[in-house]
Amino acid sequence: MQQANTNHARNEETATVKVWDLFIRFFHWSMVLGCVTAFISGEIHAATIHEFVGYALCVLLAARVYWGFKGSEYARFRSFIFPLSEVLAYTRAMFKGHPKHYFGHNPAGALMVFALIGLLTLIFASGLLTLGTIDFGGPLAFLANLVSDETSYASRHLHEILPNIGLVFVLLHVLGVAVGSIQHNENLVRAMLTGKKKSLSLSSSTSQNDK
Repeated sequence: MQQANTNHARNEETATVKVWDLFIRFFHWSMVLGCVTAFISGEIHAATIHEFVGYALCVLLAARVYWGFKGSEYARFRSFIFPLSEVLAYTRAMFKGHPKHYFGHNPAGALMVFALIGLLTLIFASGLLTLGTIDFGGPLAFLANLVSDETSYASRHLHEILPNIGLVFVLLHVLGVAVGSIQHNENLVRAMLTGKKKSLSLSSSTSQNDK
């Protein structure tokens, strides 16, 4: 019995697939830490920290976009661009409790990735525009005399509102990770730490054993 358990543990350790490369894992957790820091520093008006972290996050996002075209297989955008029919089919199957398994981003997860990238782009762009046209600093300071006051303050207002929308996105993302982990019988948080997911054969055998 002990030998069987040992063999099972060894098989479970080896029957994995490398999905997330080092950069993707670094990007994910650095973005989490950076966004939390930026949000808190904004709330307590720690302007210097907020500005510094903002610059770092801009660079990080730009690197992710580059990696979306030049990175590893599952990091590339083309690997998780799905037709609408596949997105709808996955969503229906998800609500029924038996969605198709994907090693990379599934259609629902892919939508969240693109939504978050778009939202972060708007947050960073509005922050840089606010810094340049109201505080006369940063790389967009040259726009201070070219942009109207209405546009400047609208940008600041947008920069203050968008992070709250981001909180909703984050909650949906966490919920999706939890649901995906349960439905596919795999720890998606651990996968984003180790870069590895269980192979389909191991996932299937584990599900059958649990039944």
